[in-house]
Amino acid sequence: MSSKDKNLSQYKMESIAPADDLKVGIVVSEWNEDITATLLEGVMETLGKHNVKEENIHTVTVPGSYELPMGAKILLTKHNLDTVICLGCVIKGETDHDKYINAAVAAGIMNLGLMSGKPVIFGVLTPNDRQQAEDRAGGKYGNKGVEAAITALRMSQMQKEVKKEGKASIGFS
Repeated sequence: MSSKDKNLSQYKMESIAPADDLKVGIVVSEWNEDITATLLEGVMETLGKHNVKEENIHTVTVPGSYELPMGAKILLTKHNLDTVICLGCVIKGETDHDKYINAAVAAGIMNLGLMSGKPVIFGVLTPNDRQQAEDRAGGKYGNKGVEAAITALRMSQMQKEVKKEGKASIGFS
């Protein structure tokens, strides 16, 4: 379903377990800072609603979205985190730079998650223009930061449940 058909910030709060002991990293791009700051507000508000303690949240900024995977790797190396949320905004311009940046960032975030065994969340807006970015950062389509936080909570919850059951799949433990 496209975002024009759904407010991405709506979810069933009761479907998320309390996250009192969850340790979260957040990497925020400084590029398009007004947009990424709003995404960060959505993340922080959502984590707070689900009892994530402030002392368990580690936030760093990086110059641009391209640097998000490296920022996430640094956080994972420095802190014993359960998940990392990457927030950025790459607005299409006159050239194809956005395609190269977005592809590299998406691949970097996915690879880091697979290699680390920790959920690394893609909270990067990829709009065609500033208005589309604003619509998804607290505007008429909600706040993608909320969606990124919920994804982090759900994936961390899933990972803990699987570890409790003692099951491993595809040769991983």
